[in-house]
Amino acid sequence: MFLVKPIRARVFLPPKDNLFSLIKETPFELKEKSIIVFTSKIVSIWQGRCKKMNLIKNKDDLIKKEAELYLEREQAPKGCAILTIKNNTLIPTAGIDESNANGYYILWPKSPFSAAKKIYKFIKKNYGLKNFGVIISDSHCIPLRAGTLGISISYYGFRPLKDYRGKKDIFGRKMKISQLNIADSLAAAATLAMGEGKEQTPIALIEGIDLVKFDDFDSGKLNPLEIKREEDIYAPLLSSDKWKRSRNN
Repeated sequence: MFLVKPIRARVFLPPKDNLFSLIKETPFELKEKSIIVFTSKIVSIWQGRCKKMNLIKNKDDLIKKEAELYLEREQAPKGCAILTIKNNTLIPTAGIDESNANGYYILWPKSPFSAAKKIYKFIKKNYGLKNFGVIISDSHCIPLRAGTLGISISYYGFRPLKDYRGKKDIFGRKMKISQLNIADSLAAAATLAMGEGKEQTPIALIEGIDLVKFDDFDSGKLNPLEIKREEDIYAPLLSSDKWKRSRNN
């Protein structure tokens, strides 16, 4: 049975805190063939990826520095946000967050796939699991839909796609393009369980996922979820000449 359990933990304090201590201090039972989901925010705090708000003169400059590509704020409706691309992901404000941040800007994790691997290795060593996975998640929004939902910004320990190409559907038709995005689907389910406010549940356990293939799969160099912008189905939207490249990329 598919089960998602949010895990309540102590307050994780910016600008820097110890994620491994948090895991050890938090009472939860880890099982084989489970996925452990961590919000990107606690990973960023663990890495010290925090900037004191009162020391930043202009948040927009920080966003543009963190982004790979960006659109100017005035191009968004009512100037509500700077739309950016970071780590080949379309996301507002380069993922920088102010909620539950205690006066800091929380940046996206650095090298998120390496971070997921470190968390995986720590859990494997200290809890003796053999088949499990780790996801680092964040919330984002998608075009033409209100509200936010979860996305995986990195993962480790399992195959992120289930490929249906070449297989037949219930009427015998051979499928040509269908691939199930497991990592993002699980991140969305975990985000729903963890919430977006003051629930204080930055970790979620997912159990009973029979279709997941577990192994030491490392996507740090080649992420099968990534698609080149020019090959994406939304390429006409992503290829606008209004995108500007960050001076840091």
